[in-house]
Amino acid sequence: RVRRGQRVVVINTHGAQVVDTWAFNAAGTDEFMSMEHSRVHLLRLRPRVGDSLVTVRRRPILTLIEDTSPGVHDTVLAACDARRYELLGVEEYHDNCSDNLANGMRELGLEISQEPSSFNLFMNIPWTEDGRLTLDEPVTKPGDYVVFRAEMDVVVAFSACPQDILPINGRARHPTEAHFEVLSDPQKGRR
Repeated sequence: RVRRGQRVVVINTHGAQVVDTWAFNAAGTDEFMSMEHSRVHLLRLRPRVGDSLVTVRRRPILTLIEDTSPGVHDTVLAACDARRYELLGVEEYHDNCSDNLANGMRELGLEISQEPSSFNLFMNIPWTEDGRLTLDEPVTKPGDYVVFRAEMDVVVAFSACPQDILPINGRARHPTEAHFEVLSDPQKGRR
């Protein structure tokens, strides 16, 4: 839980980890950060420092205030789920971001009626002029981070993507942890 004005830092500790990110209005999870609405609001596929991501009600929810990475993040792909792994040929259960979100929210005593599209921090999904997408490894380095400012009281959820079939989390296809901090004092620096 993050109060309005607080900052959240997401650290790509080892440099090649995608972090699926969601934000919900703390007053009601039916208002949430929307990639579809944010793309229209920003008129671009990747937010830049100073840009606000918006909710399904077109209200600012998180503002990107610092980014030490190359700024390559994804707003297009849906979070991985059990069906995605089935389509990739995995026959047994595989950890996935959709279940991580649902389980994390449940641990906080919250239920969500629908799963919003995630903001995929550090995910490298290049696109071509003819509209094709590729799934490339992250271009971040260890310790790269982003900082968001909460524009309302929010519940923020993160999933260190467990994808190990495709090179989403690097050529080694070995997901690792990422870290986050909630900073209370807006006047103090990150560290």
